[in-house]
Amino acid sequence: MKRVIKNGTIVTASDKYVADILIEDEKIKSISDQIDEPEAEIVDASGYYVMPGGIDPHTHMDMPFGGTVTADNFETGTIAAAYGGTTTIIDFCLSDKGKSLKSALEKWHSKSQDKAVIDYGFHLQISEINEDVLNEIPEIIEQEGVTSFKVFMAYKGVFQADDEVLFKILVAAKEHGGLVMVHAENGDVINYLTTKALAEGKTDPIYHALTRPPEAEGEATGRAAKLTALADSQLYVVHVTCEEAVEQIAEARSKGFRVYGETCPQYLVLDQSYLEKANFEGGKYVWSPPLREKYNQEVLWNALKSGQLQAIGSDQCSFNFNGQKDLGRDDFTKIPNGGPFVEDRFSLMYSEGVHKGRISIHEFVDMVSTQAAKLFGLFPRKGTIAPGSDADMVLFDPAVERTISAKTHHMNVDYSALEGIKVIGEPVSVLSRGKYVIKDRQFVGRPGMGSYLKCNKFGLKAKDEAKATTLIKN
Repeated sequence: MKRVIKNGTIVTASDKYVADILIEDEKIKSISDQIDEPEAEIVDASGYYVMPGGIDPHTHMDMPFGGTVTADNFETGTIAAAYGGTTTIIDFCLSDKGKSLKSALEKWHSKSQDKAVIDYGFHLQISEINEDVLNEIPEIIEQEGVTSFKVFMAYKGVFQADDEVLFKILVAAKEHGGLVMVHAENGDVINYLTTKALAEGKTDPIYHALTRPPEAEGEATGRAAKLTALADSQLYVVHVTCEEAVEQIAEARSKGFRVYGETCPQYLVLDQSYLEKANFEGGKYVWSPPLREKYNQEVLWNALKSGQLQAIGSDQCSFNFNGQKDLGRDDFTKIPNGGPFVEDRFSLMYSEGVHKGRISIHEFVDMVSTQAAKLFGLFPRKGTIAPGSDADMVLFDPAVERTISAKTHHMNVDYSALEGIKVIGEPVSVLSRGKYVIKDRQFVGRPGMGSYLKCNKFGLKAKDEAKATTLIKN
């Protein structure tokens, strides 16, 4: 079916103008001042921004952690993402020591197959390095289209890898065109501090933050950046939370190192005091790295504005308060780490960023869509509105006001960490490859309509950027 989106204001990372968009065979066929297609369905976008679908580069759907499994799977999680204006997620596959990397991907394919309602790709977590792993990485990149690899520098005894593992993966990524991602916290220090806190009877949720201090994040970020420079490789630091980490990334980038950073909406609007809520309510706000003191919010906004941080991920990792989070009622280390944010990432960034004057609307699109597409080998197929790109689009009402609440959200979780926050702006309709997933704020998609995405190698995007970011108006 052909569709023509008319009268909307098209907004990309570089342009803003009113034009018509012709959609045919899941792609954007053309963009023009006036498109007349008698056989096409006409979509009136008057009063709306027409933006590229959001790309969330950091989700954990159907993921086991701490003796339980995230509340949102690939069906409920991607439906919620679509309601929130996201048309692509990149989820993290967890590998098992002693097993092949491909077996981890097979497990995640089985979790996602016939469930996702939007397109999705994978990152692959690696916790050990040996000849089998090193030999498998090129195949994973070339055949499976997984070009990003995550290393945890924390969660000692569970996920944590040592510096040798990180360095060898950086070397392999440089050689084969991959991008290494790190969860940057000093796990050895955190292990010492948590053991000490529990021995002293300090079990409340606030001690999750106090035993994971910003210095531990800054140290690990700087160490990872220096190892990246030594390997002449490329690094993406996930969920940056604090001034200490931002400073390390900024220093590395000032020296020309290929170091990139992501933060998340929760670190921009919530702070450490939420962990002090009474009656274990603070347990709702336990994720890693933890929430920081409030002054870090402005540090993060400034880092986004200046380009020291490039992307916004949700770190969607939802656990119910009742029956999951409360596993740690008497021991903060047993609270499953994670929160529900995939649905509100897009609107919250628009409201807190564009509406409040912190960032421009072009910077907003860049942060929530375009940069992730470029870094993870999906641009210009994703992340922009241009002829030849996938017809992933959000019709966004910039004037409507709503209040975030668990009563109205679509995530499969019994609370909202953003409960009561008012936002300006809301997705009205969302199209994935030209097909409606959300139409007039109602879900009209179906499980399985999302496709698995093979990502290109890191660095194979530059030749297409100039063509894709300069829109052709026929």
